[in-house]
Amino acid sequence: MFQPLRHQKYIGKVKQAVYHSQKSGRRRVVVLTEENVIASLDLRSGDIFWRHVIEKNDPIDQLSLSLGKYVVTLSSGGSILRAWNLPDGQMIWETNMQTSTESKSLLHVLSNNKVAKDNLVLVSAGQWIYAVSSIDGVISWEKEFTLDGLEIKQVVQSPENDIVYVVGIAGSSKLAVYQLNAKTGEIIKDAQESLPGGLCGETLLASHNVLVALDETRSALYIVEFKGESISYNKVQIADFVQDLSGTVKLLPLMSNGIIALQSSSTVSLLKLQGLNGLEVIHSFDRPAAVSGALTITEKDEAFAVVQHVGSQIEFIVKVTSDVSNEVIREKVNIDQHRGSVEKVFLNNYVRTDKSHGFRALVVMEDHSILLIQQGAVVWSREDGLASIVDVMASELPVEKDGVSVADVEHNLFEWLKGHMLKLKGTLMLASVDELAAIQALRVRSSEKNKMTRDHNGFRKLLIVLTKAGKVLALHTGDGRIIWSNLLPSLRASKSGEMPSALRLYQWQVPHHRVMRENPSILVVGRSGADSVAPGVLSVLDSYSGEELSSQRFDHSVVQVIPLALKDSSEQRLHLIVDSNSYAHLYPKSLDALNSFISEMSNIYFYSVDIQKNAIRGYSLQKSSDLNLDDQYCFSTKELWSIIFPSDSERIAISETRKMNEVVHTQAKIIADQDVMYKYLSKNLVFVATVSPKAAGEIGSAAPEEASLVAYLIDAVSGRILHRVTHHGAQGPVHAVVSENWVVYHYFNLRAHRFEIAVIEIYDQSRADNKDVMKLILGKHNLSAPMTSYSRPEIMVKSQSYFFTHSVKAMAVTQTAKGITSKQLLIGTIGDQVLALDKRFLDPRRSVNPTQQEKEEGIIPLTDSLPIIPQSYVTHSLQVEALRGIVSIPAKLESTTLVFTYGVDLFYTRLAPSRTYDSLTDEFSYALLLITIVALVAALFVTWIWSEKKELRDKWR
Repeated sequence: MFQPLRHQKYIGKVKQAVYHSQKSGRRRVVVLTEENVIASLDLRSGDIFWRHVIEKNDPIDQLSLSLGKYVVTLSSGGSILRAWNLPDGQMIWETNMQTSTESKSLLHVLSNNKVAKDNLVLVSAGQWIYAVSSIDGVISWEKEFTLDGLEIKQVVQSPENDIVYVVGIAGSSKLAVYQLNAKTGEIIKDAQESLPGGLCGETLLASHNVLVALDETRSALYIVEFKGESISYNKVQIADFVQDLSGTVKLLPLMSNGIIALQSSSTVSLLKLQGLNGLEVIHSFDRPAAVSGALTITEKDEAFAVVQHVGSQIEFIVKVTSDVSNEVIREKVNIDQHRGSVEKVFLNNYVRTDKSHGFRALVVMEDHSILLIQQGAVVWSREDGLASIVDVMASELPVEKDGVSVADVEHNLFEWLKGHMLKLKGTLMLASVDELAAIQALRVRSSEKNKMTRDHNGFRKLLIVLTKAGKVLALHTGDGRIIWSNLLPSLRASKSGEMPSALRLYQWQVPHHRVMRENPSILVVGRSGADSVAPGVLSVLDSYSGEELSSQRFDHSVVQVIPLALKDSSEQRLHLIVDSNSYAHLYPKSLDALNSFISEMSNIYFYSVDIQKNAIRGYSLQKSSDLNLDDQYCFSTKELWSIIFPSDSERIAISETRKMNEVVHTQAKIIADQDVMYKYLSKNLVFVATVSPKAAGEIGSAAPEEASLVAYLIDAVSGRILHRVTHHGAQGPVHAVVSENWVVYHYFNLRAHRFEIAVIEIYDQSRADNKDVMKLILGKHNLSAPMTSYSRPEIMVKSQSYFFTHSVKAMAVTQTAKGITSKQLLIGTIGDQVLALDKRFLDPRRSVNPTQQEKEEGIIPLTDSLPIIPQSYVTHSLQVEALRGIVSIPAKLESTTLVFTYGVDLFYTRLAPSRTYDSLTDEFSYALLLITIVALVAALFVTWIWSEKKELRDKWR
C-alpha cells in the first residue's frame, strides 16, 4: 500500500528498538534511528503511531521503557534525560545533568519496583552516575567517583535488585568495579585491578560477577571475576578457540547467562563462558549475520536470535540459553535481494494460544529498510532509506506506443484476467474486504496520473533518488510508488567493514536521433570508503528498469565531478572526474568521446573551492606530460588563478553557481522608460560568501563589531572579482541561490537582531549601444562580435537587502521549460515548510514611491521586510521534517514546475508561479462550452434562415 507522494513520512535507519507488546493496548515497537528520530510503530502494520524528529545538535544516545508507560531517552552525551508518554508521544518531563560529554553515556532502567515507589533511571557518563525518578524526573541521588580518568562502561542490576554494579576503566589498563546501593547511591564495595596489555574499551558483563573485556590489540580477551573487594582475571587468546579469525574483532552486546558473541570480518561466533578457564565455541555463523540482544522469557531462561543469509533467503534462528545446542525456531524467509545484508535484529516474544512462546523479529537491512519477520514470513516492511536521500534527479517516462497488447501492459494475460474478475466481483458486490482493497489498488495504478508512460504536459516523471546507503530508487510522481530499486554492489560495505559513500547522480545518456530505441541511463558516482582520498566507483543504471548496465572501480580518488556539455555519438554525456592529485579523467573511455573532448579542450575551464585552505582556484586542462601516466584519458590541470582569503579576517561560508540546465528566455529586460538593460548571463559566474572567523559559529557567538559577511561575484575563467559587497555586523549560516543574472542570499543581521535576504543583479553595459537601430541597419551592430571571458566586462550592479522573519534551511528557484514564467524563490524554513516567494519582491529597483511607469512594469513599492503570505506555503499545513533539499523540475507545460522536497519526509507538488495561463483549469466546464457552441451554431442556422426569408421577401417587392 503506497502513500501518495505528496507527503510521505519516514524515520531513517533503526539503531535501537524496544518492544511494548502487553496484552492490553496496542502492540507497538519504539525505535531510535540514525536520523535522530524516536518513533512508535504499529507491530501489525508498521504504521507510525507518533514520531519526534530531534535537532541534530541534540543527538539521542539511548532509549528505554519504564513502568510500561514511559519512553525514556538520553541525549547530548548524557546531559539531557527526557520521558515521553508511550500512548501519544507527549513529553512528560525533562532533566538536565552535569556529565562529561566526551565519554559514552549509558542509560539503565531498574527493573524492580521494590527499589522505590517508581522505577529509577540510572544515567552514567564519565565519572558521574545519576539516579532519576521515572515519574517526575527528579534526581534521587548522584555520585561522582574519585578515581582519576575513570570512564564508566557498564551499569548492571544484580539479582538482589537493590545492588547496582558499575564497571569502569581508568586510563587504558586499570579496571574498577563498584557495588552501589540502588536506593541511596552509597558505595558498598569496590575493587580495582591493573590489567597488563591495556584495554580497548569494549566490555561485557557475561554474568552478574564475570566481566569480559577486549584487550588493546583486539586479539585477546580478559575474563574478570570479582568477589567482594577482590578481582581475579585470566587472559585468553581469541585465536585459540575461534578459527579463521580475520579483520577487526568486536564484542556484540549479547548479555545472556554466560554467553557472549564475537564478530570478526568473516564470522560471528557464539561462545559459552567456562569460568576463568576460558571460552567454548558453541556455534559460528558466516557473515553477513546478526545476533540480537538477550530476551528474558522465563525467570531462569533467556532467548536470543541469529539471522543469517542462506542463498536468496534469510534464516531466522532462535535459541535459549538453558540449551544452546538446540533451536527453538529455524525459519527461512524470502526477502527482496535489493535490500542487501542483515545488519541488526531485535527479538520479541509473544504467547500463542497453546501457551507456548512464539517469536518475532525486527530486522534492519543494509539499505536502511526494516522488516518484521513472524512465522516464516515478512509481515510488513518500510523503505526508511528514503529518509537519507543525498541526491535527486528526474527522468522522463517511456513514450506510449501504439499497438501494444493488453498482456504486455498488464505484464501477463493471467494478471489481466485476474484484474477483470476482481472488478466483476466488485460490481456484483461479491468481493471480500481484501479483494475490495485489491480493486482499489488496481484503480489507483491504472488511473491517468499513475500510468507508466509520459503525458502530453510532462507531469508524469520518474524521480530517481540516491540514498546514503548507496541505494538508487525510482519513484513515480503520480502516487509515489517505488517503480524499481537497486542497492549497488559497488557501493556496498566490503568484508573488511569499510563503509563506502554515495556522492551524486548525473545524466549519462538521453536517447536522441540514432539511439532512440535505447533507454535513458544515469550515472552514479561514489567512493569505496568514507575518506575523500578513497578510490572512486562508477555505476551506470537503466532509468526504466534500474538494471546496472556497467560498473567500474577507479584506481584514483574522486574529489570533483564535472559534467560537460559534450556528448559522444551514442549520446552519452562526457564527464571529467578530478582526483586528489589534480588529474582530470575523462569518462566514458572511448575514442569517440576522446576525439569530441580534444576538439573542445581549450574551451574547458573549471574551478575548485578549498574550504580547509580558504582558497578558490581556477584551472584549465592540458595533455599530461607525466611519463608515469600512460593513460590517454587522463589530463593534467594547469592552475590559472587563485584567490586566497586571509584566514584571520575571512572564512569561506558558501559558494554557488547557476544550474547547467537552466533556460533563459530573454537576454534583455525592458524597464519603465522603455530603455533596455542587458542581463550579464555568463555561466562562469560564481557567488562566494565569506564570514569573519568569530562569526563562523552559531548566531550570537560574536558581537556585531566582530562580525561581517562579504559577498563576491567571481568569473570562474579569469578569476576576476566582478563585484564585492560587505555586510557589517552580519553572520551566517549563509544560504544562496544563483539564477540568470541575479543572486539571492540569506544571513543574520546582528545589529538588527533579524534575518535578512539580499539580492544582487548584474547587467552588461558593453551592449548598451545595441539599442541604436541605425547601427543595426548599417551593419555596425556588435551583437555578433566575439566575446571572451578574458576581456574586462563593463557591468552595472544593482543590490538591495530586506528583512526576513524566518531562519532558512534550504533555497532553490523555480525552473520552467522555456524560462518565460516568472521566477519564484523556494525557501525551506526552520519550521520545515517550503515558502514560495515571488522574485518581484526581491527586485533591487523597488522604491518607496514608484512612478506610474514603474507600477505598470510591475515594480512593488519598497518595504523594509519581505511579506510572508500564508497562502504562499507550498507545503500548506504539512511539514517536511528535517528538511535538507528542494528540487525544481520543469514540466513540458511552460507555466508549471514540479517541486520535490526531501528530508526525513518527502513532499511533492506542482507549482504554477504565474498561474496556468497556457492551459484550462481542472474546474473548467466543458459541458458549458459545448452548450455554448451548440447554441451559437443553432443561432447561426436560425439567423441564416431568417436572412434568406427576408431576402426572398425583398425580391418579391
